[in-house]
Amino acid sequence: MSRAAVIDFREAIIATGLKPASWAYAEEFVSEDDVLAAARGRANEVGVAPIGSGGGATLRFLAALIEARAVVEIGTGTGVSALWLLRGMRPDGVLTSVDTEVEHQRLAKQSFADAGIAPQRVRLIPGAALDVLPRLTDGHYDLVFADGDKREYPAYLDEALRLLRPGGLVAFDNALWHDKVADPAQRDAETVAVRELGKSVREHDSLLPVLLPVGDGLLVAKKVWTPET
Repeated sequence: MSRAAVIDFREAIIATGLKPASWAYAEEFVSEDDVLAAARGRANEVGVAPIGSGGGATLRFLAALIEARAVVEIGTGTGVSALWLLRGMRPDGVLTSVDTEVEHQRLAKQSFADAGIAPQRVRLIPGAALDVLPRLTDGHYDLVFADGDKREYPAYLDEALRLLRPGGLVAFDNALWHDKVADPAQRDAETVAVRELGKSVREHDSLLPVLLPVGDGLLVAKKVWTPET
């Protein structure tokens, strides 16, 4: 999350009565080690805004909660969110991560090496998410995490519903999108797409949603059992 996003979000929290110190305390409750700090440093160097520590800790918790063995990540970046996910997944779990930037994935490999993660636990696929995701196996994945092009978020949801097993989780970072989603006057393409995503997740019969105010917002939903699944 960018510094500007942190400032915007803190200002929004002030309006609700929660003190910035309490928000910062919650965000940093689970601290990042040197490996994560180095991955975050690489992200800053190449202009990538990775998930914050609060969101990362949430991803780790979710992956551990469902004992995730197979996870899809949209938006590798320099490996910050992937490290959090891998630390929550089963020891034999495999993370499939997609990104359009090969250089970013090269830097992510360095992050994984620093963490001592076996190469066979991470499958990095370069390319556009909407080109790659249709090639992945239906109903095979425990968790899908999206932090890619915000304008494509509604399409990512469609792919996630196909990829997830019943009981699996889908999570979207930047679900509050710098405090714009809650403001109906904000009508830029990215804000509209994130807002539409939230509406679709909330109204979908096969999803049990929650919007968590960590970082820039983390939208999580469980794919529940239905007659179709």
